[in-house]
Amino acid sequence: MTATEPRTDGPKGTRRRWLTLLPLLVFVGLAALFYQRLGSGDPATIPSALIGRPAPQTTLPALAGLADGGRDIPGIAPETLRGKVSVVNVWASWCVPCHDEAPLLHTLSADKRFQIIGINYKDATDNARRFLGRYGNPFTAVGVDANGRASIEWGVYGVPETFVVGRDGKISYKLIGPITPANVETVLKVEIEKALRGTP
Repeated sequence: MTATEPRTDGPKGTRRRWLTLLPLLVFVGLAALFYQRLGSGDPATIPSALIGRPAPQTTLPALAGLADGGRDIPGIAPETLRGKVSVVNVWASWCVPCHDEAPLLHTLSADKRFQIIGINYKDATDNARRFLGRYGNPFTAVGVDANGRASIEWGVYGVPETFVVGRDGKISYKLIGPITPANVETVLKVEIEKALRGTP
């Protein structure tokens, strides 16, 4: 080494190297933390801050022109979720996975021990009605969330999402993503049964 070359092996050189590596170490640490929080990367495993808390006091207008046997299907009011176990499904006709889960919701609706409530998210009225005409209407009430504000109150990341609400009006479970043939049996029905028994 010549007299003009800078020394990098002293305390200052070591400190300089650590300062250079510090942003990379911070990034790797944050990435590891996010990965751990997400588990396998499945968004359905992200916990909801609303679990165990009262469901939002949602008031939404009915889907215009939606009827069942000559009876208009109502919208959603705070009392809609009181006194009965409810499955609240956030859906839209433009949502591809919603088409896949629709027949499963319709099958679930045959069990009259609980009610299925729909929140129609940022959808066109005619398209939403056609969607339910195509797959069948599993909902005892459908509220129109035209601007998405109610879904934000429910902590919705994106459609579809499904919540189980107990008789006490508290959210006991949240499923992020579509209902599938696998999770309807192993997860959703299990959570509904817990709510029906009133057990956590």
